[in-house]
Amino acid sequence: MNEEIESINLEKYETKDILDDHVNGNLAVIYRDYDKIIKNEPKMVYVSSVNSLEVKGPHLHKKRNSYFTCIHGKVIFIIKNENGKYLEIESSSDNPVLVKVPKGITSAHVNPTKEIARVLVLTDLAWKPNDDEMVNVSFEDYDWKKWDI
Repeated sequence: MNEEIESINLEKYETKDILDDHVNGNLAVIYRDYDKIIKNEPKMVYVSSVNSLEVKGPHLHKKRNSYFTCIHGKVIFIIKNENGKYLEIESSSDNPVLVKVPKGITSAHVNPTKEIARVLVLTDLAWKPNDDEMVNVSFEDYDWKKWDI
């Protein structure tokens, strides 16, 4: 497989009030065409929520490359690489990280907090009902107990 699992720290900037210049929030840059972080232009963008103390997945996408970043709360992306090793990558609204999961690689998302987490997803292939593109799998040798979920 030519594609690599990637973890990219995103740029984060404070935003300021137009009247008195106090900090009123922030923004994180997820995608700019000229950065060339995402090699294939996104064909679908959506938001997925992960309830408190829940796991989504594990599953793999047969045809699409996916890019994930947590935009609210905190999520741990658990990715099983081609050698069977598990990678754990944290992304949160405080520490935005863009996680690339190539097609054919299995991943899950864990929300270890007591609030709902929201994940922004960019993919290079648009989802269609009944397209049989995703396969559910299990991480039987992964230590799920460490997340206390």
